[in-house]
Amino acid sequence: MKKEKRFDVETIETSGSGITTVVVDKNSGVQYLLAIVPNMGSGMAVLVDQDGKPMLADKDN
Repeated sequence: MKKEKRFDVETIETSGSGITTVVVDKNSGVQYLLAIVPNMGSGMAVLVDQDGKPMLADKDN
């Protein structure tokens, strides 16, 4: 039985040599920002709203 992927890549943007990606946890709907700059490093953070609560993906997508 094939295991279903937990995370989906929603958007990918490039700027100079950097790559910015929004990753969504399909179980919880929580959105994460992943930033990658080759030869420099990377970072991942939870996207939050104005109240500091995690942003959730639209369930209609």
